[in-house]
Parts: sequence; C-alpha cells; structure tokens
Amino acid sequence: MKIGFIGTGKLGMPCAEAIVSKGHNVTGYDVAHHTSHQVTMMPAIKDAVEGRDIVFVAVPTPHDPDYDGRAPTAYLNPKDFNYDIVKDVLAEANKYMTKDQLLVLISTVLPGTTRKQFVDLVSNTRFVYNPYLIAMGSVAWDMVNPEMVIIGTEDGNATGDAKQLVDFYKTIMENSPRYEIGTWDECECIKVFYNTFISAKIGLVNMIQDVAQQQGNINVDVVTDALAKSTMRIMGPQYMKAGMGDGGGCHPRDNIALRYMADELGLGYDLFDSIMNAREIQAKNLALELVQHANEHNMQIVIHGKAYKPNVGYCDGSYSLLIGHYCEEQGFVPVYVDPLTGDEFDTTEPCVFLLAHSASTTYKYTGKTSADKLYCAIPNGSIVVDPWRSYVNLNCKVIHYGNTRTR
Repeated sequence: MKIGFIGTGKLGMPCAEAIVSKGHNVTGYDVAHHTSHQVTMMPAIKDAVEGRDIVFVAVPTPHDPDYDGRAPTAYLNPKDFNYDIVKDVLAEANKYMTKDQLLVLISTVLPGTTRKQFVDLVSNTRFVYNPYLIAMGSVAWDMVNPEMVIIGTEDGNATGDAKQLVDFYKTIMENSPRYEIGTWDECECIKVFYNTFISAKIGLVNMIQDVAQQQGNINVDVVTDALAKSTMRIMGPQYMKAGMGDGGGCHPRDNIALRYMADELGLGYDLFDSIMNAREIQAKNLALELVQHANEHNMQIVIHGKAYKPNVGYCDGSYSLLIGHYCEEQGFVPVYVDPLTGDEFDTTEPCVFLLAHSASTTYKYTGKTSADKLYCAIPNGSIVVDPWRSYVNLNCKVIHYGNTRTR
C-alpha cells in the first residue's frame, strides 16, 4: 500500500520504517526535515499525502516543559495538552486529500478532543483516531507486536474505515493483537486511562515500598510478589466492570485505617484518602442523577439492593446506604428493597429505581451464570437507573448509567 507519515520524530520515524520493512511504500514529512534510507522524505505535507492510501499523523501534543515530571508538578495548575501542531497539520493535509484516502491520527489527546476540535478540520477526507501503545526504546518492535490496536471512528462501527485500517495492520503485524474498535471518544479514553492504570499501579507498589521502609520487618518484594500472583481479583478482569462503588466490611475500613498509618509513618502523602474521597464523590454523582429524575417527575426514589452486595444480608460499608445519604442531603428520602435485609416495597406508582445489585456481575468470577432476579415489580412508566448497563424494559425509561454513546 501507499502510506504517508507526517511527523517522523522519535515515534514516527521508527514506525514508518517498520512499515517499509513489511513491503509498503512510505513517504514522510517532518518540519525538522529528517532523513531516512527507507522512507522517502518529502519537502512539504502536500507531497507526502497526495496519492497515498493511508496517511498517519504522529506529531506532538506537548505540555509546557514544567509539566514533564522531571521536577515537582503538584503545585502547577492542571492544563490540557497543546493541540496547535495537530490542528495545523490536519488542516494542511486536508487541503490535498480526498474521500478515497484515510487520515489517521496517532497522537495522544484527551477524551472528546477529536469530536470538539479536530473533526471540522478534516472535511475533505475520512478520519480515524488510532493511538499507539508504544514505549521509547522499543518503538519499532512495539509497532508490529502490540498488545492491542485501538481504532476510533465517528460511530464506533467495525466496518468501513475501521476495517480498512485493520486490513492494513494485518499485513505488518508479527503477533496477533486484538483490535479494540470504538468511537473517537472511547478510544481517546482507552489510551489515556491505559497510561493512568500503569501510573496508578507503579504509585501503589512504590507506596508499599515506602511503608516497608518506614515500618520495618517488611520485604516489599514478598508483598508485591504475592499481589502479582493474585489473578482472580487483582491481576485480572474482575472489578473492571464499572457499576456501584467499593463496599463491605473490609475495603472502606481498611483504607480508613491505612490513612492513619500513612500519617503515623510520615509518608507525606495519602493515596488512601484520595481513594475514599473519590468513592464518596462518585456516590454523590449517582445520587444526584436519581434526585434529578425524582424532582423532575415528582417520583419516589427506590434503591433496589440495600446490602453491600447481592445474596448477603450485611449492610456494613453499603454503597447503597452512602448513595441514600446523599439523596437525603438533597431532601429525598429513598426507600430500600432487599429481601435479605428485611426491606420490602410494593407499589403500582412509577418510581425512580436504582438497580444497585447485580449478582451476575458480582459473582461472575465464581462461574455463576444465573440471571438477576428483581426484588420487586417495577411499575410501567418508572425511570430505572442501571449502573451495570444490562437491564431492559420497554415499558420504562431505562438509563444505562455510564453509557452516553447514544446521547
């Protein structure tokens, strides 16, 4: 295929040369006018994109130098990446491209950026967001041996533009990666939160190291090795289904106790406080969603599931009760329904329901496959907020909380 590459710096050039090594013809352009024995470098964007089947854009989205992490950044005001270079390149490439060509951006951007800032710049051609998961020092290898390939289109459809890109990648891959296809916005999320997961993971294991150093009688490697081998709940897909927040008699109280320990040991930071604060704000956000609908439609709020999880009667650390607390702060006292806590509810009037419990999600790792059973009838005309995004009822307004793709 005929490939164009705009931006042939420390990321772009190794990728472009890797594509050449797989038998494709590649033209390139970079403002720094790099040279290559494999990529045909052009003097202008126009020359690099004309007649190409696919054109990749790999230009920087920089922060100010103060934000690169080599010096403390916590005191700095948070700010977005700078997209000026991307915008200039997309607008220039668009002048010389047609609908027969595919323009592919691989630069890192925040969720929503493509739809809000880029799409109007590429009206003459087709556009895909395709961020790479590549580490400096192994760019060329990572390019053809990725864990996954992220492909974002306007509607998240796996056909058309996405399929064209998948078909291209199959000609250069040395492994068999999975292809994660979604909307532009979803793929922007996948990229930045993939990086954030790594940062959080490193931060947590290094916190264990600090605790070991300050507490004494602890070898951090013994602790982290045990956690790394815990593939049922920690190093696996369990708890990767967004829904209700953390609850129960262990996790919240453990984090509160660890906040005390962090202060006692003088760590100088408190990740546990941040975890608990996020938990509470997330619960408040969900409560405000319920209150909004209850207020607009003059309905009772019903929380379906009072215990901290399905199939138990324990309310210790119940996230449902925390959400109820925030509903009460807004002047709405919820009703709870849960057979194992002795809370019953029956009405023929439409209500705002929160489906707090999902046994099929909670116990998925045990192999349980039985369908969830409702604790009470849901009257027609009710509004059902489902944070697990699985409930269907054509006689009610069902909100799959966390899925805004159709908005």
